[in-house]
Amino acid sequence: MKAVQFSRFGGPEVLEIIDLPIPQPGPGEVLVRVRAAGVNYFETLLRRNLYAVTPELPMVPGVEVAGEVEAMGEGGDVALIGARVAVPMFATGRPFGGYADYVVVDAASTVPLPKGLSFEDAAALLVQGLSALHLVRRSPPRGRTVLVTAAAGGVGSLLLQLARRAGAEQVIAAAGGRAKLDVARSLGADLGVDYGEPGWAARVRDASGGTGADIVYDTVGGAVTRACLEALAPRGELVFGALGRFELGAAELEGMILQNQSLKGFALLPLLTPEGLRTDLAGLFDLAATGALKVIQGGRYRLDQAAEAHRALESRRSTGKVVLIP
Repeated sequence: MKAVQFSRFGGPEVLEIIDLPIPQPGPGEVLVRVRAAGVNYFETLLRRNLYAVTPELPMVPGVEVAGEVEAMGEGGDVALIGARVAVPMFATGRPFGGYADYVVVDAASTVPLPKGLSFEDAAALLVQGLSALHLVRRSPPRGRTVLVTAAAGGVGSLLLQLARRAGAEQVIAAAGGRAKLDVARSLGADLGVDYGEPGWAARVRDASGGTGADIVYDTVGGAVTRACLEALAPRGELVFGALGRFELGAAELEGMILQNQSLKGFALLPLLTPEGLRTDLAGLFDLAATGALKVIQGGRYRLDQAAEAHRALESRRSTGKVVLIP
C-alpha cells in the first residue's frame, strides 16, 4: 500500500510516498480502506518539530480517517465488512498513520456513518468537529457576543455554527480576506472582520456596543491573540486552543487581571472519553447528514500531493477542511 512518511523534520518537501505492506488485523481489530484522511494544521507543526510534543521518526502522520471495513481479525463480527466508518485515531492507542491506503484499528474505535454523509465530511468532523463542540461547552455562548478566529477554517466554520445553535446573541467572525469572510457570513456570522486590516479589534468593540466580545474563541495564536485582547470585553473570557503558539507575556496577563478577564486553556484530548466521543460524533454526523451543520471542504489532494496540502494550510489560503484522497 501507499503511505506518506517523513523521516526528518523540515518543510513540506520532507513528506515522501513510500510502499508498506498492507497491515493485517488481529483479534478484535478491523482493516479499514481509507477513503478520506484529514489534514490538520498541527500536523504541519509536527513535521517541523514545532508542536508541543516531538514525534518519533520516521512517522506516517494522519489522526483522522473515514473509509470502509475490508477485513476482520479473528473472532470479529463479519457483518461489519463493508461498513462505512469513521476512525478517530487520535483517541486510540495508535494515534497516527492515517496518510495511507489502509489502517488497522480496534473495531470498538470505529464510528458508523449515517446515510448521506460523505467520507470527506466525516473526516472533517473528527478533530475539528469535536474541537468546536467542546469549545462551545468550555464556554457556553448563550445570550453572549462571541468572536471566532479563523472563522472560515476547519474548526472556526463549525464553531460559529454551533455557537449560533447554542444560543449566542451575536457571532462575530474574524478571518483573513474577503473570500473567507463571505464564507463565514454564509454560515451565519453577524459580522466579519479582517484581521489583516488595522483596527479590526475596534470594529468588534463597535459592533458589540462599545464593550467588546464576551467570549473570544482563539485557535490561531501568536499576534492574533494579542489583538483579540483588545476586542475582549471587561470580565470576558479568552478561550485559547492554539498549542505551541501562545505568546502572551506578563504585561498582557496583568492587563487581563485588571479587567477581571479570564484565560481558559483548551486541549481536546483530555476532554474525551470513549463513550462520550462516540455519542458526540454520532450527533455531529447526524447534524451534517441532515444539513443542519454545514461542512466546508477546503481541498482534496491525492496522497502524492500531501506536500501541497500542507503548503495550502501553512499559507492560510485554504478554507474549511483539507483532506487526502488515497
